[in-house]
Amino acid sequence: MRSTEEGKNMKNLYSEDAFTGLEAAIVLIAFVVVAAVFSYVVLGAGFFTTQTAQATVHTGVAQASSSLEVVGNVMGISLNPTVSPYRLTYINTSVALTAGGTAMDLTQMVVSYSDNNGGRNPSLYYDANASCSTILTADAASSGTIGWCVAQKINDLNPTLPNNLLEPNEIWVLSIGMPPTASINQKITVNLQPAVGAVLPLTRTVPGGLNKVQGIY
Repeated sequence: MRSTEEGKNMKNLYSEDAFTGLEAAIVLIAFVVVAAVFSYVVLGAGFFTTQTAQATVHTGVAQASSSLEVVGNVMGISLNPTVSPYRLTYINTSVALTAGGTAMDLTQMVVSYSDNNGGRNPSLYYDANASCSTILTADAASSGTIGWCVAQKINDLNPTLPNNLLEPNEIWVLSIGMPPTASINQKITVNLQPAVGAVLPLTRTVPGGLNKVQGIY
């Protein structure tokens, strides 16, 4: 009789109510853990999106604030205007920073050339010599030395300490050599691609008659 009563007491000690409460606690903890992980993932995605948007904005501001513009006309120079084939030897163009632009290292700029006569050059040679003697001669194109240089710096802020930075209020004159295909009546395109900033395309048509110096439009 006694053993029967002890068995009933043991059955009451391990009742189903106790197991139900434990299961509910486990389920609640599982829900909390899942919600915490989900929240972490959502917050992480949000932070990543925000950082990406910030990087895009910063890149856009840098691109917009570091661009070139042409100042004045593009001048075409033909050292032998009366000798066939009639072509340009080089062009001179003055460039400056756009309003509010930041200083730009033009030695890192890529200058490319193309025309309707089959002329293509994705990267013209940069001549650090201010005299541009190796690229602006009449026979430079025939020898394959097509390049560009900085021929003059106007309003140089540091004339005693020359540097490669085009700074606000400065105007630099770029001399860009032309290949033999830059002949009369040809449309030529010169792209100026700074290391940071938008491409500045120069598309002009070589006139049908050449002088030693003329504006090209």
